[in-house]
Amino acid sequence: MASSSSSTFQSSNYDVFLSFRGTDTRKNFVDHLYSALKQQGIHTYKDDETLHKGETITPSLLKAIKESQIAVIVFSENYADSSWCLDELAYIMKCKRKSGLIVLPVFYHIDPSQVRRQKRKYGEALAKHESDGEKVKSWRKALEDVGNLSGWETEHIANGHESPCIEEIVNTISNRLCVAVSSDDEDLVGIRIRLQDLKLKLEMESNGDVLMVGIWGVGGGGKTTLASSIYYEISSKFDGCCFLENIREESSKHGLPKLQEKILSLVLKQKQMDVNRVEEGKILMEGRFCRKKVLIVLDDVNHLDQLKALAGSIKWFGKGSRVLITTRDSHLLHAHKVNVIYNISLLEDSEAIKLFYKYCRPIEVQEKLLKDVISYVGGLPLAIKILGSFLCDKDTSEWISALERLKDIPDIDIVEKLKISYDGLKPVEKELFLDIACFFRGYNTNVAMMMLDACGLHSTIGVKVLIQKALIHVPPGGYLKCMTCYKKWHTTSFEKKILKVLKNIAGFGKRKMF
Repeated sequence: MASSSSSTFQSSNYDVFLSFRGTDTRKNFVDHLYSALKQQGIHTYKDDETLHKGETITPSLLKAIKESQIAVIVFSENYADSSWCLDELAYIMKCKRKSGLIVLPVFYHIDPSQVRRQKRKYGEALAKHESDGEKVKSWRKALEDVGNLSGWETEHIANGHESPCIEEIVNTISNRLCVAVSSDDEDLVGIRIRLQDLKLKLEMESNGDVLMVGIWGVGGGGKTTLASSIYYEISSKFDGCCFLENIREESSKHGLPKLQEKILSLVLKQKQMDVNRVEEGKILMEGRFCRKKVLIVLDDVNHLDQLKALAGSIKWFGKGSRVLITTRDSHLLHAHKVNVIYNISLLEDSEAIKLFYKYCRPIEVQEKLLKDVISYVGGLPLAIKILGSFLCDKDTSEWISALERLKDIPDIDIVEKLKISYDGLKPVEKELFLDIACFFRGYNTNVAMMMLDACGLHSTIGVKVLIQKALIHVPPGGYLKCMTCYKKWHTTSFEKKILKVLKNIAGFGKRKMF
């Protein structure tokens, strides 16, 4: 897919650029870090190994920075003594702003505030550089900006044991590089146009306001895929990131404090964050994130308490932060007052065929059968992938048999995914949904609701809930569609007869259909 991140990946000659003060760290921390990166197959630029003697900082070193995906800056006590190091830093921060270079600082036995505020040794060093005039201003701004980024502090390293810290840095770099590769995945059919629409809503050019954006739609419709794609593309533009998957399931298994711990740990790049109570987690998150530009994705949210615990307010996050929420229930997004709700659309027929071909390319099967399959799945990506994988080695007669069976007995993997939404309904809502699915698909909404009200099902509020949970859809024409019945909408002659009977009895009091 065409994206800023993917184009950066394609033009990168190096995975990592190491910036450091040689006399401080070359023979210890940096040497160990460089060896660990090489061992993991991470192509790393280390200037004292790559530059020839006598070569100036430009153009080779600046070119190396520009052609790297990640810059790791090791701030040691005497880093700012070197104008060479400060020039490197200024250019690295320029690349971060312009091309999305990922910057990961390591504060080696110094406090980040010394860098951010240019105190102690950093203040003394810059005072000596004052004769450099305008350069010093750019150096100060770069030090302030990088001092606000999430990184690693090595002051806590006991007895010189640096290996756990180095291991954590290498793991983080490895994960960020995986993200860059994933963002270039051309197999994400139909995602590109939806990705561009979502990016417009995220207003990435604005670094002021914090935005919460909800991605809403039916189960299996591609919400998580879209959220993953946008996360991969824009994550390098933030100080800290976290993609929290399967919140519905994980919160049920482990509780919300564990999820709060995970967000804190990933965003702040700290190994262990202990949270005992939800309220404690809220205080910690607001206190640690309020001055950071962060990107957080909350995937598969199904309860308002989850949003209150994991992204309680825009005040929790620093300027320019973005919070993405995927859910099947738009009511949660409205209740939490998110800024934007993006309703993910199902695939068009042409997109559905293209995705189907990724899993199954029929040779002898008739075109009509292929159209029947696409019609049956109704643009649902999950169903397309499952049926494509199932039919990939079947002949024409087996396709016909499979389709006939699916009309009577839907695929269990698809049903289980869609059934999650149904299981979350209250009993009266389940009854209403089944009545609509069995009797009123494709009928005028007003007529259907009149019938349902006559049966005591309180359709006005009930239909609203089903729409919010992406279980039914009322298009502009005003005819009910049941989103989990993913074949083309039609009504049998038997259903028409039943409806006629119901119309005749509607005025005679409340009566149950089943």
